[in-house]
Amino acid sequence: MPSNVDAIEAQLARDPYDMELLISFGTSKGGSAGHLALALRDDAAHDDIVHSANFYADRDPKHDADFYTSELMTRVPKKEYLFGTSSSLGAKAAFGLDYGEIYKRSVVAIRVYGVPAADKQALAAYFERMNDDYRNRARDTEYHDGEVRYDYFRLNCAKTIGAAFKYGAGYKDLDVTTAKVFKRRRVAALAHANIPMEMAMKLLEQWNARGYAMDVVLYRKYRGSPYVDPHAEEKIAFKDLPNRIPSVMSIDFTNDETEYEDYDNLFAMYLLHNMGKYAVRVDGAARALEIDRLMTPMAYADAKALAERNAEADSKGFLRRLLFRPKGTRVDAD
Repeated sequence: MPSNVDAIEAQLARDPYDMELLISFGTSKGGSAGHLALALRDDAAHDDIVHSANFYADRDPKHDADFYTSELMTRVPKKEYLFGTSSSLGAKAAFGLDYGEIYKRSVVAIRVYGVPAADKQALAAYFERMNDDYRNRARDTEYHDGEVRYDYFRLNCAKTIGAAFKYGAGYKDLDVTTAKVFKRRRVAALAHANIPMEMAMKLLEQWNARGYAMDVVLYRKYRGSPYVDPHAEEKIAFKDLPNRIPSVMSIDFTNDETEYEDYDNLFAMYLLHNMGKYAVRVDGAARALEIDRLMTPMAYADAKALAERNAEADSKGFLRRLLFRPKGTRVDAD
């Protein structure tokens, strides 16, 4: 773990945000949706607590042997989630997913201000309810049809976060879809699955409607990361994996990481940049964190209007296959 994590996190925590939606980048060449988690501020614990869907809580017997499967929704300190090289969940936790995210991929944190304490308590309680349902093998709950267990299409990271806001915190008009899967037609469910970046955009609208202020922190991937996932069958160093901004469901979903041209993807990338306040990176030589970008974040309405204009212009430019300088700036820009 970088030597000055506490100091940098204390600096960021001077801003009185209440929670952070953590959007992790994808790490595969095609179809990378990334990951979505929610950090709730807990000043008494001297750290935020991250709630994250457990990819391996799918009842697959082969996962029980090698991976942490005790909970559907893991709960770890944010410092561990972002920067840890070991996990409080034990040796079976997944490196780069349950902990140590920035050694494997970048993470965009949308920080939200003005959230009522009762809403935060309701969210945490709902995640615990999901864990109780998972342990009890509950079926056909208000948030899921069938047995409660992780499913990449039907009960994934985006759906669990969305369901907690919809049913726990009372976001009644939040659109959380349910993908129906029939025998031999699981791929068809992808078109109706909850996608992390799409859920993030829906939640931004919800928070804006409630009058909450927001800004964005980019935690950059450690480019010199020497680590390898000890559980992975193919031992690829984290530094050699793609670091893709999560895509919405579009033709871009299978494009290379530098070839996003769809309006919705450009809009999301530009919006998050416009709302940006900090970018944080690991200085490999010093083995320490540093803030390498400090901006004045735009208010959501202004950031959205600018992102819409720039995404519209740039998507047309990409479509025409002309050489041009994009008007918008991606959230992961150096």
